[in-house]
Amino acid sequence: MSRTVVVLTAGLTVPSSTRMLGDQLADAVAAAVGARGEAVSFEHVEVRDLAQDLASFMTSGGVTTARLAAVREQVSAADGLIAVTPVFSASYSGLFKMLVDALDTDALNAMPVLIAATAGSARHSLVLDHAMRPLFSYLRAVVLPTGVFAATEDFGSTGLSDRVARAAAELANAVVVAGADHVAGFAPDPTARRRTSGNDLAPVTDFATLLQGHSGS
Repeated sequence: MSRTVVVLTAGLTVPSSTRMLGDQLADAVAAAVGARGEAVSFEHVEVRDLAQDLASFMTSGGVTTARLAAVREQVSAADGLIAVTPVFSASYSGLFKMLVDALDTDALNAMPVLIAATAGSARHSLVLDHAMRPLFSYLRAVVLPTGVFAATEDFGSTGLSDRVARAAAELANAVVVAGADHVAGFAPDPTARRRTSGNDLAPVTDFATLLQGHSGS
């Protein structure tokens, strides 16, 4: 049975160190899954390409474009997620957060997520545990123990390769056993709601419409 992993990268340039790290992680996961005699496919989502769709979604009360709806389906249907963001002002990028905000609240239920980030300096490495891990935990994802941070100087280093391999092994374990007895060493929650993209839900009525006809008194 082939599994699918979505690689979500929020780099802004071409080429992008963020996309480069996402590709390294995907290659390592493919090798780790292949070593188990299993197969995995990858679907890459460049958040940069969705900038206009996300702006429209945020300013229209949640009206979803066809392209954004397709990405929402991709993410909610995946067996695992690799999420990589550049660091801006000591946190994930605004564009990255906009996409996460556009996902359905049940899109990542019990999904194994490998978090990673890139920055120009190692001083930003705490972004993984102080920003990304709480974000995905809030969405009820299973955030894998090893996150991968890469400063500019880390690319090509043995230390980064070791971290990539360790994180990839954890995600490979998670997606191979997904739906079996455990996920990445965690007992499954039998009460967890199924994942949904949110595309089939009724549109949300905006606040201004709700207030029409009311004087406020």
